[in-house]
Amino acid sequence: MRFETKAIHTGLGIENPSKAIIPPISPSTIFEIDEKGRQEGDLHYTRLGNPNRLQFEHLIAALEGGSEAAAFASGIAAATAVLQALDPGDHIIVPEDIYAGNRKMIHGIMLRWGLNADFIDMTDPAKVEEHIRPETKLIWVETPSNPLMRITDIRKVSELAAERTIPVIADNTWPTPVNQLPLELGASLVLHSTSKYFGGHSDILGGAVITKEGNELFDRIRFNQQMGGAVPSPQDCWLLSRSTRTLAYRMRGHNEHAEKAALFLEQHPSIERVWYPGLPSHPQHETARKQMKGFGGMISFLVKGSGEDARKVVVGSRLIKRATSLGGVETTWEHRAGSEGEGSVSPPTLIRISIGLEHPDDLIEDLEQAFR
Repeated sequence: MRFETKAIHTGLGIENPSKAIIPPISPSTIFEIDEKGRQEGDLHYTRLGNPNRLQFEHLIAALEGGSEAAAFASGIAAATAVLQALDPGDHIIVPEDIYAGNRKMIHGIMLRWGLNADFIDMTDPAKVEEHIRPETKLIWVETPSNPLMRITDIRKVSELAAERTIPVIADNTWPTPVNQLPLELGASLVLHSTSKYFGGHSDILGGAVITKEGNELFDRIRFNQQMGGAVPSPQDCWLLSRSTRTLAYRMRGHNEHAEKAALFLEQHPSIERVWYPGLPSHPQHETARKQMKGFGGMISFLVKGSGEDARKVVVGSRLIKRATSLGGVETTWEHRAGSEGEGSVSPPTLIRISIGLEHPDDLIEDLEQAFR
C-alpha cells in the first residue's frame, strides 16, 4: 500500500465498533471492566489508552515504517520521555544546534537528572565517533537541524552506532515521513513534534515517538508516557488523524513552494547566505539527496547587515506572519536568535521561514517588498 493510501485508511477500524468511516471522538476517561477482570490490552483509563490515541499511534507508526508508537501532549514531552528512559550517568550525543526547546530541556532537567551530554556538529560521522564513550547510551540526530539546516548522514551514524549497540533517535519533524524515513536508514527511534506538519494548521499540540521494533528502551518510553501522564487529549488525537490524511499532498506543496522561495532568496542582493538542503549550494546537499525524497518547507537565511536589519525585514512583511512555530498552511517567519534567547547558537542576522501553501508568487512578492 502506498503512502497516500496508508495515510487515509490506516487505523480507522481500531476501537471503532460502529464501523463509522470517520471514527468518533471518545471523550470518556474510563472504560467498563469485563466481568472476568481487566485483561492485557483492554481499555481501562484514558491516561493508559484511548481509542483516538490508539488510532493515531497506529497511523503514525505505519507511515514511519515502525512497529509501534507512543503519542504525547507535545514534542518536548516526547523528547523528555525518551531521555528519562535512560539512567543517571548515561551519556548522550546531540547536535550542536539542536532545537532550542530540547537544548533548554536537556540543560535544565536532564543534566540535573544525571545525564551527560556532548553537543557537537554532526555533519561529520567521524566526529560523532570520536565522542562515543563506553557510557554513551543514545545518539540524537536532527536532520535538517533547527535552525542551521545541517544535514546528518543517518545511515553512516546508525552504522557506527549499531557496531556498539547504541540506539539512534532521529527527529523527523521537519522532513516528515513524506520526505525522509530514518528507520529505513538504520535509526532505532523517530521523534516528532506533531504540532507541526502532522497537525498542519497551527491548532494542535502534540508529539510522538516511533520505534522500529519493540525493545526495552521503548517499553521505558511507553511507561513514561502512561505514568508521567503527558498524553494528548482524545480530540487532539482525532484532529491529528484527520490532518494526517492530507499530509502527503500538503508536503508536496511545502516542498514545491520552498524550493521556489529558496531560489529567489539565493539570488537576492540583500541576502548573504541561504540554507536549504535542496539547493546545490548547501554544504551537505549530496547527503540530503541520498536520504531525502523532498527537501521540506523550512529555509534559513542570513540578511546582510546587523541583527537589527534582520528584525526590520521580519517586521516588514504584510502576508507572512511573525510567529515562532512552523509547519502550518500559512507562511511564518522569525528572527531566530531573538526567539531562542539565552544559549542561542543562531547567528544574529538569521531569519527562519516556514513556507506555507499560499500561492508562491504571492509569497515572493511579499518577500520582495519586505526587503525594501
